[in-house]
Amino acid sequence: MANSVIILSDEKLTALKAYYASDVVKRDAPGVVFAAKTANASITAYRSGKVLFQGGGAEQEAAKWESGMDAGSSASIKKPLTKGTVLPDRLETLSVIGSDETGTGDFFGPVTVCACYVRADQIPLVAELGVKDSKLLTDPYMRSIAPDLKSVLTYSVLTLQNEKYNTVQAKGWSQGKIKALLHNQAIRHVLRKLEEERPDYILIDQFAERGVYYNHLKNEREIVRENVLFSTKAEGLHVAVAAASIIARVAFLDEMDRLSELAGRTLPKGASKKVDETAAAILLAKGEPFLRSMTKWHFANAKKATVLAAKTRG
Repeated sequence: MANSVIILSDEKLTALKAYYASDVVKRDAPGVVFAAKTANASITAYRSGKVLFQGGGAEQEAAKWESGMDAGSSASIKKPLTKGTVLPDRLETLSVIGSDETGTGDFFGPVTVCACYVRADQIPLVAELGVKDSKLLTDPYMRSIAPDLKSVLTYSVLTLQNEKYNTVQAKGWSQGKIKALLHNQAIRHVLRKLEEERPDYILIDQFAERGVYYNHLKNEREIVRENVLFSTKAEGLHVAVAAASIIARVAFLDEMDRLSELAGRTLPKGASKKVDETAAAILLAKGEPFLRSMTKWHFANAKKATVLAAKTRG
């Protein structure tokens, strides 16, 4: 089903309601403030100002309101500058599996990857649930909306525990290879859950060039290649990637909470001096094997923590 999403000012939203007054229908979906159905399109307006047009005449109806739109509307929103695949027009309105990861820059905690499918008709709802670039959201906020996202979307989240991470890294696997394998696996899981349904595209938040990504996967039995797009800043290109990023982040936070409980102290994120000091304290209290079990041991923080612990002992 064809669809188009635009953003209208309050003034234009009032005009839209008046224009379709004779075509009003009742819709009890979350965030809906107005709905109408014409002979060739369904129109749904949301509290945020977004308006979804669906049906054979969707683009034609949307065009009536898109032309001459004022600042702050979808016509004035600029897509982020990206590197990667040449992206299809109106990607943000299509059915997409988005894939993203987190935890790769943190000394403590795992790497988590999530692939998440958002159908075209779910885009307004996902936006209403508060999804946007996770870098603009706080951890508590992401935790508050993740359960709703999980309840309405098809997704797969993978958590690579530190012991396994350290084992494959010691074998010479780069973070790029680790991430490529996890992304491919998560996407495969989502495609299986969808059964016969297929997305228009698969969008991966780019961490490697296409050729490098697929070279990492060359020994895999199942490699997803069809309609796969790569782009940096992909969270701003489709809500599927933004939703995947949020779910992956919450999985990372949950594991950090578990590890903090085991360590008897709150584990800091990142790879800062505070991380070194916390790691040194854990090293002194519980020993190196315990510290290894919750960290990415090849990070420089491991050596720094060892030096700090030795100074404390001395």
